[in-house]
Amino acid sequence: MTQTINTTCPYCGVGCGVNATVSASNRHIQIKGDQSHPANFGRLCSKGSALGETVGLAERLLEPRINGQTASWEAALDLVADTLLKTIAAHGKDSVAIYGSGQLLTEDYYVANKLMKGFIGNANIDTNSRLCMSSSVAGHKRAFGSDTVPGCYADFEHADLIVLIGSNTAWCHPVSFQRIRTAKEANPRLKIVVIDPRRTATCDIADLHLPLAAGSDTTLFNGLLTHLSASALADGYIRQHTQGFAEALTAASSADMAQVAADCLLNPADVALFFAWFTATEKVMSLYSQGVNQSTSGTDKVNAIINCHLATGRIGKPGMGPFSLTGQPNAMGGREVGGLSHQLAAHMDFATPGDIDRVARFWQTDNIPAQGGLPAVALFDAIYEGKVKAVWIMGTNPVVSLPNADKVKQALQGCDFVVVSDCIADTDTTALAHVLLPAQGWSEKNGTVTNSERRISRQRNLFNGAGNAKPDWWIICQVAQRMGFGNAFAFQHPAEIFREHAALSGFENHGSRDFDISAFADISLTDYDNFQPMQWPVNAENPQGTARLFADGRFFTPSGKAQFIAITPRPPANLPDTDYPLILNTGRLRDQWHTMTRTALASKLNQHKPEPFVEVHPTDAERFGLAHNSLATLDSRWGSMTARVHITDGQKLGNLFVPMHWTAQYASHGRMGALVNPAVDPVSKQPECKHTPARIRTYPAAWYGFILARQPLTLSGTAYWVKVKGEQFYRYELAGEHLPTTWQAWAQNQLGEDGTGQWQEYQDASNGNYRAARLVGQQLDCVVFIATHPNLPERNWLTSLFVKAALSDAERRALLTGKPPLGVADVGTIVCACFNVGEKTIRTAIQEQGLKTPQEVGRCLKAGTNCGSCVPEIKTLLG
Repeated sequence: MTQTINTTCPYCGVGCGVNATVSASNRHIQIKGDQSHPANFGRLCSKGSALGETVGLAERLLEPRINGQTASWEAALDLVADTLLKTIAAHGKDSVAIYGSGQLLTEDYYVANKLMKGFIGNANIDTNSRLCMSSSVAGHKRAFGSDTVPGCYADFEHADLIVLIGSNTAWCHPVSFQRIRTAKEANPRLKIVVIDPRRTATCDIADLHLPLAAGSDTTLFNGLLTHLSASALADGYIRQHTQGFAEALTAASSADMAQVAADCLLNPADVALFFAWFTATEKVMSLYSQGVNQSTSGTDKVNAIINCHLATGRIGKPGMGPFSLTGQPNAMGGREVGGLSHQLAAHMDFATPGDIDRVARFWQTDNIPAQGGLPAVALFDAIYEGKVKAVWIMGTNPVVSLPNADKVKQALQGCDFVVVSDCIADTDTTALAHVLLPAQGWSEKNGTVTNSERRISRQRNLFNGAGNAKPDWWIICQVAQRMGFGNAFAFQHPAEIFREHAALSGFENHGSRDFDISAFADISLTDYDNFQPMQWPVNAENPQGTARLFADGRFFTPSGKAQFIAITPRPPANLPDTDYPLILNTGRLRDQWHTMTRTALASKLNQHKPEPFVEVHPTDAERFGLAHNSLATLDSRWGSMTARVHITDGQKLGNLFVPMHWTAQYASHGRMGALVNPAVDPVSKQPECKHTPARIRTYPAAWYGFILARQPLTLSGTAYWVKVKGEQFYRYELAGEHLPTTWQAWAQNQLGEDGTGQWQEYQDASNGNYRAARLVGQQLDCVVFIATHPNLPERNWLTSLFVKAALSDAERRALLTGKPPLGVADVGTIVCACFNVGEKTIRTAIQEQGLKTPQEVGRCLKAGTNCGSCVPEIKTLLG
């Protein structure tokens, strides 16, 4: 028996609605996009489409553990509460901390924040959203007096100019990107400008790409403000609704357009064209993401962008305004409840007079601290220094994701007491925990999330909790009760927490705060269960929600006027030098998410980019002796990693790019966070993940190879390895600095030879080649390919053999060639993850059927017709 449940995707901040048809008896889910959800109208990206492959139990944490041993909930909760109390008694309130996640639901976040700030009495609760959106929060607060995203996704269809700044939207927010693409196709006036040092897939729809120098955004937008002042100012709007314009313009006017172009390393004609389009177009949207936020000037970058919209009055109206593309599914919800260390709940904060007293009276506590706590980087520094003795980490993997990640690992290794709540058993962070608490994951959690456009949606449970896993809110409340705070944490259902959250948002508000969902303060359980997506504020004045704010020119500053911020451009904190001459940039991939604890479980998501890589400009590759597809070691002052070399002229000269996703669970030396410098923005405290001085050198590989095996392996004595989960197989990419005595003995040791299989072998010792395959019965069990160079046969045909119950004679004969028998198609490297369509399949169809457009390819092969993220690659194949 099946049922269909509407829920919300757990990945990026687009907040897509999902229809899940559930068979509870075998934990099978069929996933479709929710046609009625305003965030996606039925469209899903490759990750969302593959959610059904991620709900298995093999990798799950299903029981509490204490020091590696299975324990009861009672024992684990008692130990956590007792240790926190004893630590506070011995070392003070500031000796304990919580580090949360944008993966938490709003109800989870609310009780975690209430426990730490309201009852334990310190503000040392921060979240991985600090790495994602805190510069946007700070910029909003400075300009608007509130952390408000003024517009909505519907503005894409109204705009005549969309500027994408520091965002590879095509890969990081694919559904929003496809909505913009569709808007451009429907509106011939709509122009797209992409501002990014890299030429990314997002440039596929760009009318203009500005590959500016890393970190020079404030210079560019200061130049734009100066240009606007000559002819496009909304003088009446500036006088009536803003303050500080003269000071902002004075700070921005230090350079003319030619100097701006020179400082940003841009073509002056391209800068002039961008400025002209922005000046002449009323309906302008400026969409920005991590390339803006993850900077020691991140807050200034945000305000430099907002300044240009305030100067033209282009804000809060259809088709215009600044728009922050949120990185996580509930980073917005976390901001609503005060998940960052400098915030209080319901968009109140420590710095605003009266807010501490107001929250204290609502929570009926006298224990709220007088000031904010430690933000993420400083928090883990305090753990490293022994100032924070106990930390509770919830739903995140800081040993991988934080900058200077090796120091973070050392901090947790030396911490007296580490608690981790997670749904996955084995991560780089759970490995360092004294207590592991099994949390429910997506498909079991029940609560709310808020997306980039302020839209609250329900994430509903599709199954009952697996094993002994519990909701995060329940775990937190149980600890709170054991610490003596029972009356304030007597919640029995997430709806009860949501009601309190909503009531606090309206408490003594009277229009003075932007976040107000007081219409839900008395929501019934039935209405909570049936909750439909809605944009806040939702109150007596706006019972159906609010699409846009600030159209009336009223803001949440003390004066009611928006604030221009005078911006003086500053260089990144750490600049390249002779030892570290390159600039390291980091980011996400199309088919992976954060540290791969969920996406790596779906085999289709592991095909497009299967291992850590570094993008290098051809001139830099020649300078440093790098060959395409070889391996390279990257070093910074903080750490190192090893990655596959991808040479591309889409990478800016002098810059490197590496993805953020790989962990010690999937790669021997692929943790990007180890390299990244820990410098932070002085206002937002967000780290500078986009600009780390680095160097690169060829990895001294004596051999390269790969293994495909039906079962996971425990490899030994291999310096470089990457593990990739496939359909009925595991793929291991390998390299080493030393040759084994014999390859046959090495292979049999790695594969656990037990004498039951039939072996095929080929060896050319003079050229360093070794190939072997083992069959058990009629099925392929494993293959090994070794060479002295990295250009081994493509893996796709070989991997396709693992789904077969028996190999044909022709397939057996072809095994050690690595190529399919004559007449058998080889799909090649996967381009479309949604429909598993490979490069060679697309090339063949183009050639044989005369396909001319991505639409024709889609009709023929389905490639590019779901999330559309592969369309730029299809266009490249079309030539």
